[in-house]
Amino acid sequence: MNMSLSLARAVADAVLYEGYLLYPYRASSQKNQSRWQFGILGPPGAALAGMGEEPDMFADCILSPGPLAEMEVHLRFLQLQTRTAEKADDGGGFSPLDELTIGPKRWLSWDEAIEHEVALGPFSVAELTGEPLVLPVEIEGGIDVEDLDSVIVDPEAAGAAPLSGRLVRRRRALHGEVRLQATDVGNGLVRLRMTAVNTAAALPEPIRKQDAIANSFIGTHLLLSAQDADFVSQLEPPDEALQAAQSCAQHRCWPVLAGPEGQRDVLLVSPIILYDHPAVAPESSVALYDSTEIDEILTLRVLTLTQEEKAEARATDPRVAAIIDRCEAMSPEELQQLHGILRNPHSLAEPALAEASFGEPLLEWPEARTPEGSLAPDAAEDLPWWEPEAEAMVQPEADAVVINGVPVARGSRVRVNPRRRADAQDLFFAGQTGRVTSVHFDVDGSTHVGLVLEQDPAADLHEDYGRSFYYAPDELEPLEPLETLEPLPPGSHPETQEGKEGP
Repeated sequence: MNMSLSLARAVADAVLYEGYLLYPYRASSQKNQSRWQFGILGPPGAALAGMGEEPDMFADCILSPGPLAEMEVHLRFLQLQTRTAEKADDGGGFSPLDELTIGPKRWLSWDEAIEHEVALGPFSVAELTGEPLVLPVEIEGGIDVEDLDSVIVDPEAAGAAPLSGRLVRRRRALHGEVRLQATDVGNGLVRLRMTAVNTAAALPEPIRKQDAIANSFIGTHLLLSAQDADFVSQLEPPDEALQAAQSCAQHRCWPVLAGPEGQRDVLLVSPIILYDHPAVAPESSVALYDSTEIDEILTLRVLTLTQEEKAEARATDPRVAAIIDRCEAMSPEELQQLHGILRNPHSLAEPALAEASFGEPLLEWPEARTPEGSLAPDAAEDLPWWEPEAEAMVQPEADAVVINGVPVARGSRVRVNPRRRADAQDLFFAGQTGRVTSVHFDVDGSTHVGLVLEQDPAADLHEDYGRSFYYAPDELEPLEPLETLEPLPPGSHPETQEGKEGP
């Protein structure tokens, strides 16, 4: 197995179950009454009726193939499985219940899920060129019955209790297809379109929400593994692939490079927007499923559940029982590591390589002085940062930083070109112009430039209140040389306001 693919699968598993169950993990919890997940491909007509999701998703990616290029596609998703608890009747039949209790054990009627991974290929680039290659995906339905007497007592033991209940699991067949199509876009590059479609027959009217989800592909995503070929980043394509990357389109999913940093042979097409080479933090040792929550907070909350709440959660889903067991078994050291860690994303890069990645050094500390000659932070290394002498040398409203040879300080006009895509705002602010309000040097040696957006009608109000957006110097493009700077008197500082947005 491709090692990069194996490492990428850990992230793909997190995508698969994102939002599967929400704290407090009980079936009776209101937030778990109407469950949802990312990447749902609903049956045709369900979205139009307002009872489900659209039936398809697609994404384009750019591939740099070698002469023997091949790729394999893995379609991954969950299939809904309805679990019904039934009690034995005196007449020999069974009646469905919301909850079944036999001795110390209890079970709830609940919708579970079954994991599926369908491997397709390998395919050569030549096989995918021209008309789309259509690959059917058929998943069988079925009914499984679990007798609960064997769970409670040994049927062969003397005095064994008669059968008193069972669990019936029902799942509907799923019908879909994956379509692959490669197009030559020049410069030795190929654009590959990957489409996943739910092709189930139209549901009878009126469409019920439960029927729609039972016929859906849930948590759908794709993992692509390439041989003798490299995928090109959609987030930061090289210059020679920029035009090809800009020709790509996506619908309800997003392709990112996966696997170890620096390798480009695995692509994850995710219904969640991620950065290239996403990874599960090593401190995160428990799959919690609770969409976007913080592990430490959620783990501590699990430990505060009452015994009755934990019992109901365990009866809701076996995966929840595993969460509770794991949280209760955590050592103090394991809990401590959830408290967080500070990582420098550039710590493994040599200075020369970091400069080369931007084409030229964007920040050179010997030139990074205020017009009055204030020393940049590197010159103050001998002074502890918390002492007044060191603090007096940092004046955000007077300090400057050199970007592309231009000193940038309060009053400078810049264009915003976000590189880190820290949040959704970066997508909307890209290309906008701003007015610099401050330059901050932190104790780790990083620089943060505060600004307000000129297109924002409330920019003046934000500036008066000290509210700014912050960017690294390499995310800004100076629009004009700064003619004059008016630094604050030495030793003076603007007031620090509580609640400021900042680094």
